[in-house]
Amino acid sequence: MSLSASCDSISQKRTLSSLIAGRVVKRPKQGDGEQLQQAAIQLLEQQQNLCSLLREVGNPEPCNLLSTQNGEQKQAVHQGISSAITGSLLVCELRRQAVQLGVPVAVLSVKMVLDRLMEIAGTEKEDEHNRRELFTSSQRVQLCVLLESSKELLSQGALCPKLLWKEYRRHQRLPKLEVVYHLHFYSVLSLKFILESDEGVRSWMVSQLKALCSWTPPQGEEETRNVQQKVLLMCVGVLVGSGFERSHEPTAPDKRISLLCCSVLDAMLFWLLDTMDNCQTLTSDGAGPELWIQIFDASLCGVSVSAEALQHFFTHSLTQTLTYKPRLTVSDAITLQNEWTFTKASPLLTSLFHKLAVIFSVELLLRHLQQVLETHEVNWKHVLCFLSTLLVYNPCAQHSLRELLSRLLGSAFDGYDLENMITAFLLARQGALEGPGIFLSYSDWFKMCFGGGSGYHATSKKSLVFLLKFLSDLVPFEPPQYLKVHILHPPYIPMKHRSLLMEYVSLAKTRLADLKESVEDMGLYENISGADGPTVQPQCQAVQDVEKAVNLFESTGRISATVMEASIFRRPYFLSRFLPALLAPRVLPVKADARMSFIEALRKADKIPAAQYSSYVESCQRQRTQDRSAVYLDTNDDPLDVLKGQLQQFTELLVNGNDGEMSAQLSWISHTLNVIFPGGLDEQSEQTVIKLDINTPLSSSLHVKVINMILRNFCQCVLDAAHTKPPNKQGLWASRYVSMLLGNTQVLSSLIHRLWDLFHNQGSLLSAAHLLGLAAFVVHLHASTPHCPMVQLTPPLLPKPVPVGEALSSALVCSTHANMLSCVRLCVAAVCYGICKGDSLPQQQQHDYVPSSLYKKLVYLIPRLLPDARRTPINADGLVGDYQEQNLPSLWSSATDNNSTWRKTAWCLWRHAAFRQLEHIPQYQLSFSEWLANELTVQRSADALSDPERQEYQQWACLELYLPRSVERGGCGGDMKTLCSHLLSAIMEQQLSNQGQEKLDHRVPDTGTCLPDILSRLQELVYEMEVTDSWRGKADVCDFLFELVSQRCSSTASSASQSVSSELSLQLILNTWNRVLVALPAVLFIKVKAEGGTATLDCNKLIEHINQHQRKVCSPAGVLSFHITAHFLRGVLSAAAHCGCPGKELNKAWSHISLHCPLLLTSTVHWWEHLSPVLLSLWSRLCDGEPFPEQLQLLTDCRNWAWSLKKGLSTSTVPPAPALLLAASLHCAWQGCEGDTQGFSAALNILRPQRGRQYHQVLVFLLFLGVNDYLSALLHPQEKNRQKAKNLCTDLLSVLLHSADWLLIFNSNEQSVYHLVTLVTTDEFTRLMPWAFYSLLLQQSAELLQRAVQCPGFLHTAILCYINLLQLFLEGHTPTLTSQQQTAQPAGDPVCRPGPRSDSSSVSAPQPSQPQPRLGLLLMSRQRK
Repeated sequence: MSLSASCDSISQKRTLSSLIAGRVVKRPKQGDGEQLQQAAIQLLEQQQNLCSLLREVGNPEPCNLLSTQNGEQKQAVHQGISSAITGSLLVCELRRQAVQLGVPVAVLSVKMVLDRLMEIAGTEKEDEHNRRELFTSSQRVQLCVLLESSKELLSQGALCPKLLWKEYRRHQRLPKLEVVYHLHFYSVLSLKFILESDEGVRSWMVSQLKALCSWTPPQGEEETRNVQQKVLLMCVGVLVGSGFERSHEPTAPDKRISLLCCSVLDAMLFWLLDTMDNCQTLTSDGAGPELWIQIFDASLCGVSVSAEALQHFFTHSLTQTLTYKPRLTVSDAITLQNEWTFTKASPLLTSLFHKLAVIFSVELLLRHLQQVLETHEVNWKHVLCFLSTLLVYNPCAQHSLRELLSRLLGSAFDGYDLENMITAFLLARQGALEGPGIFLSYSDWFKMCFGGGSGYHATSKKSLVFLLKFLSDLVPFEPPQYLKVHILHPPYIPMKHRSLLMEYVSLAKTRLADLKESVEDMGLYENISGADGPTVQPQCQAVQDVEKAVNLFESTGRISATVMEASIFRRPYFLSRFLPALLAPRVLPVKADARMSFIEALRKADKIPAAQYSSYVESCQRQRTQDRSAVYLDTNDDPLDVLKGQLQQFTELLVNGNDGEMSAQLSWISHTLNVIFPGGLDEQSEQTVIKLDINTPLSSSLHVKVINMILRNFCQCVLDAAHTKPPNKQGLWASRYVSMLLGNTQVLSSLIHRLWDLFHNQGSLLSAAHLLGLAAFVVHLHASTPHCPMVQLTPPLLPKPVPVGEALSSALVCSTHANMLSCVRLCVAAVCYGICKGDSLPQQQQHDYVPSSLYKKLVYLIPRLLPDARRTPINADGLVGDYQEQNLPSLWSSATDNNSTWRKTAWCLWRHAAFRQLEHIPQYQLSFSEWLANELTVQRSADALSDPERQEYQQWACLELYLPRSVERGGCGGDMKTLCSHLLSAIMEQQLSNQGQEKLDHRVPDTGTCLPDILSRLQELVYEMEVTDSWRGKADVCDFLFELVSQRCSSTASSASQSVSSELSLQLILNTWNRVLVALPAVLFIKVKAEGGTATLDCNKLIEHINQHQRKVCSPAGVLSFHITAHFLRGVLSAAAHCGCPGKELNKAWSHISLHCPLLLTSTVHWWEHLSPVLLSLWSRLCDGEPFPEQLQLLTDCRNWAWSLKKGLSTSTVPPAPALLLAASLHCAWQGCEGDTQGFSAALNILRPQRGRQYHQVLVFLLFLGVNDYLSALLHPQEKNRQKAKNLCTDLLSVLLHSADWLLIFNSNEQSVYHLVTLVTTDEFTRLMPWAFYSLLLQQSAELLQRAVQCPGFLHTAILCYINLLQLFLEGHTPTLTSQQQTAQPAGDPVCRPGPRSDSSSVSAPQPSQPQPRLGLLLMSRQRK
């Protein structure tokens, strides 16, 4: 050691403890105790100042017991002298001096302690403006040393606590609470003793508590902050324990102390409430009332008192708060209630209520509230804020509140008690103000209680009068939204008492007028939520009314009674508000939507003025040329920053697991969203439908940022929650999160729009974390379906509004490999989450968390993408059978494992028992029709499967999965016909589904669907039916195919008879069927019947099919297409080859066809030049050596005869064929005459009727075929053969006018030999025959027309044709004349003013020199004759 260091150590003043400690270190052995004591006494005798001695005793190092000492300090204390030795030394000296002074030892020790205490307290000067309420760290160290010594003096009987406090109070008017705390902590003087002995304790303790709460420790003094909190907790713990502990037989002093403690606590509570009234904002942390509120934390305050005492204290404090300063009247509460919601109330007040309520159940709190309301005058602001806090922090409180309201109303009507009545209304309105996610809206509650005949008021007239009198008394104080509820949703009143209700309605409307709330501007479906937000302007209200009226019209098909009544009784609002909102210009869709249909219904009901409707139509046309997109820009980022902070705070609360705080935070988030989306505060109703335009992006960039922020936050919350607990143990945070979003329609609409875009366009870009979060969000949206509006997609991809889950599911297309992967990943995550979420719920509630649409997509995709899943069938019990593993990995861990792939998770899910059991619930069953619809949307070029793999998969699905599955479960029940009917129906609907797919997915190139594959499956199955069901023969297959297509055609025809849409749909079905027909074996369409051991042909089904259906879609009319004609004939030849005498059976069959199926006959003649080589080759192959059948050879003969006749060879022999066959052959030969019609006209003279009756029929049939061509030329002017057809008809008329037979072809109702020709052409042409009749006659010469009029039966036919023509005109079936036809016929009625006819080829050039007689005059002259 250096010399300087030695000098410093010697010069330094050393204490008694350090000297003794040093002595102990220097002497390794313990010395003689008596010598040590003598040495200490000699030293004390030299030190006569007791305060200095007391200051010297103890460890000078910081010994603050509130802070943790390190190991060296502890070792030094242990190495120092013991407290017993110190106490003995002090007591000895005190007694010695007490003897010398002649005073008691206790008095001397009190004086010594107080002197030292005053010395410690006075070491630092205090500024009046900056007064410290607590000691500094150095003062606290010295105080702890002093009290440690005092405690030792007390243990040896040398200190009197009572005298100590008396002397301290004499010197200190306002004792420091920290001194009291340390006296209590070191057991020198307990606070309870102070309460019992100090009469002025209330005055100084209350003031000191207020001062301590209001004082803020300097920055950096964390130890002082801890001391401040512990001092307060000690005081409150003693006060609560002394004031609220219940004893069986309390004494008078106990009662006095209890009242004193209650008084102190009440004084602090009242100070807290007064401060809240004066300041609505939070003070700085740890200061003022907020610090006092913290002591109500049950976990802190409950350490030093019993649970029973704590409950009594909290109950007492709650009662005092609810009844503090009851200055507000009921009328004030009714008026100001909107300002007392959770988000508008003081955060200090809501925090106080939250802490007071946390240890009680909701039922207990509401019962206590009811008791307070019945027995006290209350502060209505505090009562209603308490209810809001209770509802927000306890979402399950809704049911309990409804029960309380029911009890209050029941009591009110039983005793006609106004107090219970007003209490019920105030509480119900307060709950409604917190929004639909917290409690029922006021309108729903009012309708539930008073809207039906079973309401509380419906028991008697007295109850009814009581209710109306009560509502009338409220009118002067009511906010307008409640008056509107009562007017729009009045209580149920019997008709005989209706006048009482009208009196109230009149009074309420008068009050609304006084408030400048125009009754006329009041909406038809008023927004009556009363939720926080701006008042809805009349224009906005009208827009909401229009949306709801359109939704009601769409769901019911009728104009709602509310709208009809408004058009009469509220005409100013209807004309000035409702109609302008309804007729707002927009781009009208091609297909009428619900809004257009509603407008049209109102127009037909004469509810829209004609001028206003015309202006609307013109505005819509102008709107089509303008840009509809408008971007809303909001430069105010403050709401976005606020929302970001609130969402981040919610995530932190979720990690901490505080349900009540999370619910409160969601209320704040909802409030912020209502500021950003002010247009979405309208109430949700069952008829509400969200219109989602999937082709239009979100308009506002601010809204896009908000929606993205919400979705990211939800995904983050899902991930944070998933790290610690599975979904079924995460609580209700996610459901409450989604319910909060449902309260704002605009937010919900934007969310759905964004989710659609993500799923449909960006699915492959989403990470596993995003998919899991978004899947959970969709699951909770699906679970909220009863409270969520329906969604109508625009363009209308789905036929009607659907739930949110189904609408989002439709965004997941499965047309390509990439789409399938995106879809299966999302669906696997959603179904895994849903199954795990509902694991601990009842079975019915489990289904709420598994969207059936997503489940079905998995049932479709997993077997398709995972071949192993096809060998894991679903058994009747829902288990996996031989593939069931006893120890499957946890489904949730597999879904959230970062190292797991979607294949592993999907495979785990596929084998999960809960997943398999869902398959047996009807709503989760993927039917065969749905499977086919999915399969037909797959693009073959972008499929995940190769062509052989796809064939294998489709064969497995058809034959192994759906064929044996029961019909109840969406299968075919083992019936091959049912399987084929599903395939055929799906194929025929493919064209419509392709149109829908083009609207749905613009990304998919037109590279072809799986239609050829499904058609191949149909061919395989039909062939298998033919081969395996040989005992029933092909007849069953033939009947099955024709009956199936007949049913589809019949259902289409009956849906809208004679309408254009019906005809177009029928043509589409038959054209699609014809493409399928030619792909199937032709022999299937002809029956081969075995009668008497002989096989015969039965063509009746084929004939019926052609006559009923095929003839309706012929183009041109009267001729089947070549492919259809050839296919049917190949079927007849192939079927005949199965008979014993093929040629004979074919001749019989063809003769039958010629008589009963004229369309097939004429079509065969029309295409015979191309058909004959094909059929001849087929016959040679089927019946080698057999001659060509006579009936088919007859077709060739007739064709040769017709061509020879055209060439002028009159000597050719007429074939022995039916007249229609000959006429068709001539018609075919005439069509082959390109310019040489003179030779054909000469040929007609050879066939004049005078030569034979057979020729006469041939000419009449030929005239019909010519008229058919003429009609076709009129309807299709692009065909340049109208003049040629007219000339043929003119030539035929000149030959046939001597007989009345030609008139029969214009009268389809006449039964004759010519009636068969009606089965040649279409029904449309048959209806237009009267038009053809007059059109042809009006273009004939006067001579020919005169001969026609003189023909027997002409007048009868002309009148019938005129009547039929007039009926066509009245029914709107009049064909539109082309410009050529208009020039050919003069203006005016074609019957009354026929045009002149020229002998030249031009029918449009009039000849004034040859005036043509009017047809009417000819008819009259004929009648006179």
